[in-house]
Amino acid sequence: MAMMTKEQAAEFASRWLPAWTGNDPEKLAAFYSEDAFYLDPVVPDGVKGKIELVKYFTGLLGRNPDWVWTQIEGIPMEGGFLNKWLAKIPVGKKVVECVGVCLVQFDGAGLIRRNEVYFDLASLRGA
Repeated sequence: MAMMTKEQAAEFASRWLPAWTGNDPEKLAAFYSEDAFYLDPVVPDGVKGKIELVKYFTGLLGRNPDWVWTQIEGIPMEGGFLNKWLAKIPVGKKVVECVGVCLVQFDGAGLIRRNEVYFDLASLRGA
């Protein structure tokens, strides 16, 4: 895949990030390849393959159906982009705002083959 532009990263994020809201793991998983690799601070060793990813997303989205993710900036890189994001996460009666980044790399069909998510979990634990 050629170098992605900022505009292409923004366009992709405008379709992908809303799929993180609303507790629809199959809709979100549709953005990922069959052999996708995903990790975040909760699963630092990662999840491999769409079947395992759907299982993980089912629990994750089920616990967080109302969070909202928006792109702050997409930084092009080989095979994808670095996505700087803002998540608004309802925690009890408060909404915690968390900024983080994730690496997004695509396969030849334009599906996510690697997604590594990084943020400070302490920002959620202190809520």
